Amino acid sequence: MSSKPKAPLGPEPTCPPPDPNPRKPSLALPAGACDSHYHIFGPSDRFPYAADRSFTPHDAPVSALLKLHRFLGFERGVFIQSACHGTDHAAVVDALATLKDRYRAVALITPETSSAEVKRLDAAGFCGARLHIVSHLAGHSYDGMRSIMALVAPYGWHICVHTMHNGLAEHFDFITSIAAPVVIDHIGRFDIEDGEASAGFNALRRLLDRDNVWVKLSGVDRLSREPPMFRDAVRFARILAAQAPERILWGTDWPHPNHTQMPNDGILVDLIGEIAPDERTRRLMLVDNPARLFGFA
Repeated sequence: MSSKPKAPLGPEPTCPPPDPNPRKPSLALPAGACDSHYHIFGPSDRFPYAADRSFTPHDAPVSALLKLHRFLGFERGVFIQSACHGTDHAAVVDALATLKDRYRAVALITPETSSAEVKRLDAAGFCGARLHIVSHLAGHSYDGMRSIMALVAPYGWHICVHTMHNGLAEHFDFITSIAAPVVIDHIGRFDIEDGEASAGFNALRRLLDRDNVWVKLSGVDRLSREPPMFRDAVRFARILAAQAPERILWGTDWPHPNHTQMPNDGILVDLIGEIAPDERTRRLMLVDNPARLFGFA
C-alpha cells in the first residue's frame, strides 16, 4: 500500500478540466443540500502543487466551486484534500476561513503529522481523514493508517476510505476494525462488469450492515460504461440507498480528477432523483445525514 516517491511532474496538466458548461438541473435540491465530496486545485501560483504529485490538474479554485454550487443548488459542502496538494492544506484552510459555518473538510495526513497540526486543522473546520488504499495514490501500511486514526481520534473525526476494484473485500477485516465512523468513497469503485456478483459490491453491502459505516453514492460516472447518463451504475447506488438510507451521502466529485469520461455536473445532479426516487431519502442523503456526520447546525 506504500509507494515510492515519483519524479516531479511538469507544469502542464495531465488530466482534462471539468465540463465548462454544466446544464441546469431539472431537480430542485432541498434547502441545506450538501455536496459531500469535491476538490479544489490551486490556483497554482498561490497554492503550488506537491512536487511528488501523481497528476497535475487544471486550476479549479474555490471561486469556481462556489459558482458551481450556486448554479446547482448546494448550500453546504465538504472539501476533500487532494493528493496533488499532498499534506499542504493551505488552499482548503484559506477557503474555510470565510465558509466554516456551511462548509467542512477532510484532510490528508501521515503518521508523521504532528498533533499540533491536527489541532490546527480541526479548528479550521476539518472533520475527517482520508485513507487511500489504491495503487495510483500514495498510501500507508495498516500500522501507518492506525497511527493516523490515533492522531485524529481525540477530535472525533470520521475516516474516509478510498479504494477500488475488490479493495473493500480485500481490506474488509481492516475496515471493520475501525471504531470511528467510516465513509466509503464513490460506492467503493468496484468493477461494474461483475454486476451484483462483484466481490467489492458485496463487501460494501456487508459493511453497510454495520452502524458506523456510511457510503457516498457519488462517482457513478467512474463506475459506468454508459456515458453520458451512467444509468448502468445508478442502479447500484439505488440498491445502497434503499439498504441504508440513514447512512448515505452524495457528492459531485468536481472537478473530476483523473477522469476519462468527463461528466456534466447538471446531469449528475438530475441522477439524484433516480438514485433516491422519494423525497424523504433525498433529504436524508443531501441534508440530514451530512448535518449529522459533519456537524452542521
